[in-house]
Amino acid sequence: MRIFSGIQPTGDKHLGNWSGGFRQYAATQEQGDAFFCIVDLHSITVEYDTEELRERTLDLAAMLFATGLDTERSTVFIQSHVPAHPEAAWLLASVASFGELRRMTQFKDKADRQEFVSAGLFSYPVLQAADILLYQADGVPVGEDQRQHIELARNIAERFNARYGDTLALPEMIAPSEGGRIMDLQEPERKMSTTGGSPQGTVRLLDPPDVLRKKFKTAVTDSGSEVRRAPDKPGISNLIEILSAVTGDGMDAIETRYDGEGYGRFKEEVGEAVVGLLGPIQRRYEELRSDPRELQRLLARGAEKAREVSEPTLQTMLDRMGLVRSEVGRNFGAARPREL
Repeated sequence: MRIFSGIQPTGDKHLGNWSGGFRQYAATQEQGDAFFCIVDLHSITVEYDTEELRERTLDLAAMLFATGLDTERSTVFIQSHVPAHPEAAWLLASVASFGELRRMTQFKDKADRQEFVSAGLFSYPVLQAADILLYQADGVPVGEDQRQHIELARNIAERFNARYGDTLALPEMIAPSEGGRIMDLQEPERKMSTTGGSPQGTVRLLDPPDVLRKKFKTAVTDSGSEVRRAPDKPGISNLIEILSAVTGDGMDAIETRYDGEGYGRFKEEVGEAVVGLLGPIQRRYEELRSDPRELQRLLARGAEKAREVSEPTLQTMLDRMGLVRSEVGRNFGAARPREL
């Protein structure tokens, strides 16, 4: 089984990133050949600071390793280090429709917040499809908010295969059964985010323990005092989901455990569970970040393998689209078609 997923090096990473992404990455690397990509090219589609992008790229690499990715079981690399990604995106743009891209929810949300809307912001879902399809991925571990993008990648692959012959695998989304969509602690009707969320409601993975405890202690709750999930109890429902993701306990079991306890003890224990989870991650992150040369060495090794694996798919795409190949620097051969 081939696994692929990517994450942008933008914003401080938070509990939602861990629950919907990092946690899954560590679990799925046990299931097959796993590739995890820091998608820096996606980050330049909106206004950004160049030095900050460099630092955040290394920050994210350290966080990926700190949250459980093992270089012996996973390939971790930076997107811009593998030229096949933008090249394949251009090829796939010829089989992606304007209408599909215009309907992408994340594009509309981001475009509404920008004075200048780049062409890259509009077309980046094609690059995301290329990221996945180049590696002939069977499964893509992502949060629920990425479902539309995985569906687009499948549509693009199906259209490419119909026009040019069976070439690209059709990826399946791998979503966590619980904890796939963590909400803001202060505004539980919206997703946790370091760019669009509230400062007090966003649980950053590098928050000190006392800050974490305060955020959970002051988390918004709902009327009543029962610890149970309900449509009219988004705050408590969110905290139950967080505790389930962090401890692995089922949400029904959590409701039973806190039956009749009220909100105070419950919120305190959710906070302590998160502190216990993040402590080892924070220590490992600091170790990795203090040695940038070693971090870059690990990323370079990952990029080398990613180039070797992605190049055959790219060459097969070029062949089947009728483009004349150059043999200069192309020593990887061609990919065999995948059974769909």
